[in-house]
Amino acid sequence: MTQRHSVIPALLTDKVVIVTGASRGLGAQIAQQMAAAGALVCVNYLSSKEAAGRVVNDIVAAGGQAFSYQADVTKLEQMQAMADEVVAQYGRIDILVNNALPSYQFNPSADYTSIETVKWSHFSQQMDGIVKGAVNTVQAVIPQMKTQQMGKIINISTNLVYNPVVTYYDYTTAKSALIGLTRNLAAELGQYGIRVNLLAGGLLKTTDASRLTTEEVFDYIATTTPLRQATSVADFANSVLLMASDLSAAITGQSIAVDGGLTMP
Repeated sequence: MTQRHSVIPALLTDKVVIVTGASRGLGAQIAQQMAAAGALVCVNYLSSKEAAGRVVNDIVAAGGQAFSYQADVTKLEQMQAMADEVVAQYGRIDILVNNALPSYQFNPSADYTSIETVKWSHFSQQMDGIVKGAVNTVQAVIPQMKTQQMGKIINISTNLVYNPVVTYYDYTTAKSALIGLTRNLAAELGQYGIRVNLLAGGLLKTTDASRLTTEEVFDYIATTTPLRQATSVADFANSVLLMASDLSAAITGQSIAVDGGLTMP
């Protein structure tokens, strides 16, 4: 199910991590690689209980520690209950990865790809799931992180905010808002030792969103990047590991593309 590099260094030994939307795809990969790096992981999910259970089982089978927790990121009280449970089980919260997404179809001919046909309901659905969801999770973990005087928050975005090759108005606008949120959070929370950064991925090889993408398309994308390769899910997850680790202690408020250099914001 996952792609792994042969060795993942123990960058997160005994760090406590929450990954939202971690039952499948990129979220699952991030959770698994963080556990492989030594973290204790809360695998958040909305409705895919069995899939979340498989992620936890994979982590435990590999010698890691994790538990799954069902909660809707658009509900602040559910995020607060999840944060309380993480502290009850593991004693702290060191890292939050805002990965959860509302349901979306990347259809280039959909109504939301043209300003003439997109509806405000498209925007509001994506803003609720992406921006409100991130705000809720941050508000839920901040009290514990401030008590600890440390923490890492990593927001997941898309390189479409830098290069809208397909004009997904609702999705890209909401993901762009995460950049402003990231910078404001970094400016306010740095005094408490909390770092906040954003990683923007391209078309990853391979997630649920890109599963219908042909090999020819991936090959074309590879030829347009300086590295001459499509970014894998494992490669993106390793970038999350870097930003979650102490190696990035001097980095905050940044918006970084993880797409092999395809975009250079």
